[in-house]
Amino acid sequence: MKAVVLSADDRFRLTETAEPVPGPGEVAVRVACAGVQWGDVLARQGHFPIPRPFVPGFEAAGHIVAVGDGVDEGRLGEQVLALIGGGGYAQVALAPAALAVPAESVDVRTAAGFGWTAPTAYDLINTVAGVEAGDSVLIHAASGAVGTLAAQFAAAAGARRIVGVAGNADRAGYARRFGYHQVLTRAEFPDALAGETFDAILDPVGGATRTANLAHLAPHGRLAVYGNLATFEPVDVPVNDLLMNGQSLITYNSHLLSRTDPVRLAAGAARALALVADGSVRIDITAEYELADVGTAIDHLASGATRGKSVVRVR
Repeated sequence: MKAVVLSADDRFRLTETAEPVPGPGEVAVRVACAGVQWGDVLARQGHFPIPRPFVPGFEAAGHIVAVGDGVDEGRLGEQVLALIGGGGYAQVALAPAALAVPAESVDVRTAAGFGWTAPTAYDLINTVAGVEAGDSVLIHAASGAVGTLAAQFAAAAGARRIVGVAGNADRAGYARRFGYHQVLTRAEFPDALAGETFDAILDPVGGATRTANLAHLAPHGRLAVYGNLATFEPVDVPVNDLLMNGQSLITYNSHLLSRTDPVRLAAGAARALALVADGSVRIDITAEYELADVGTAIDHLASGATRGKSVVRVR
C-alpha cells in the first residue's frame, strides 16, 4: 500500500509499505481522508518519542476492512472516524476498536476534519471548563481548528458571551465567522479587556498568556489548559489565590485520555459528532491535499498559513 513516512531527516516521503494487520482489539480502516493537526508538527519537531521512520497522521476516516480478535465482525464495512497514535497518512490504518467512532451520519471528508479537534473542543467546553447557560468564555487561538469549534460548542451550551484571541487582524476576522461576540488580536490582549473577567478560559498558549489569564478569571472561574504553543517553560500558579476565589486551573490531555479511558473519549466524540451532523456545529475545511503533499500541508499549518482544518485525500 501507499503511505507517507517521516524519516530521521524530518522529511515526508510517499512510499510503498506492507499493509498492516489488526491485532487484538484493533480494526483496520481503509482510509479515504486523513486530517492534518498540530500533532503532526510536534511529531516532526521530535516532541513525541516515536522511533523513525514511521507513518504519521493521527486522524483518519474511512471504512473498516478487517477486525482483530475480540472485535465484532459486524463492524466490517462500517464508516468510522479513527483517533489514532499514527499511521493515518496511508491507504490502510490501524485503530483501537473503541476509538474507531461510527460516523455514518457525516461524509468521510467531514469525519476526517472532525478528527481529534472536535472532541477536544467539545470536552474542553462541556467537561473540563463545564460551560453552562449564562457563562462568559474566553478562547485563545480563536481562529484555529479547536478554537473555531470551541466557540460553537460554547454557544450550543448557552454561553452568554464568547470572546476570542487570535494572532492578528486577519485571523481575528476569520474567527468572527464562528459565533464569537468579540475577537481580539494577540497584541490587544489583555489590555482591550479592560479588566473583564470570564467564567471559563481556554488556554493552549502558555507563558505570559497563561499568567494574564489567571488575572481574568471570575470568582469560581475555570482555566482550561491544553497546550503550550508559545513556550514549554513552566508557569508559577498562585494556588492560595485561586483557593480564596474558588477558581480552578484544569488541564486536558486527549492523547492520555485515549490510553486511560478510550470509551470516555469516544463517548464525547459521539456527542460532538451529533452536533455536527444536525448542523449545530460546522467544521470549516479550508484546504485539501494529496497524499504526496503531506509535507506541504504540515508546513502550512506550522507557519500559521492554515485557517480552520486541512484534510488529505487518500482514496
